[in-house]
Amino acid sequence: MTTQPTRYAPVLVGLHWLLAALIMLALTMGTFVLKEMPNTSPDKVGSLRGHMIVGMVIAALMLVRLVTRLRTRRPPHAATGSTPSQPVGQGAHAGLYLLVFAMAASGLATAVQAGLPEIVFGGGAGSLPRDFSAYTPRLVHGWIAKALMALVGLHVAGVLFHQFRLKDRLLSRMWFGKR
Repeated sequence: MTTQPTRYAPVLVGLHWLLAALIMLALTMGTFVLKEMPNTSPDKVGSLRGHMIVGMVIAALMLVRLVTRLRTRRPPHAATGSTPSQPVGQGAHAGLYLLVFAMAASGLATAVQAGLPEIVFGGGAGSLPRDFSAYTPRLVHGWIAKALMALVGLHVAGVLFHQFRLKDRLLSRMWFGKR
């Protein structure tokens, strides 16, 4: 009989923190850089290129993470000390996966509808649309971004609650070190 691990596999830990950094980068780029930059700015295409590349890397790494997570033994769900709140943490994790994949899908749909691959990666064959808000997937992309930021905030709050209030060393399960 094998015992259940107390920590996540190193590959999942690495993917978690790499994805956390990339997701924060993409959200910051989209919210504070691209949103404020006029589409007529000469820097907009380069900024979009960076945002799109980061988004594609996130989508690919999320697929790797999902497959790895499904094939790797992992610790049991963290106990919250409250039966009614137990499904909240599990739902939040599922929501993070769902929202990140939805972000990637809505970003891809926006790019295709707006003809961005040709403009951004094809050497500037054309100009950016006057306004991205004319594209429904772009509006959805923005809504998902807000929901994702809120859920990430709740995720961090939950980790801090576990770490400092419950003192159950939850963070050590998703950190680097001996298994």
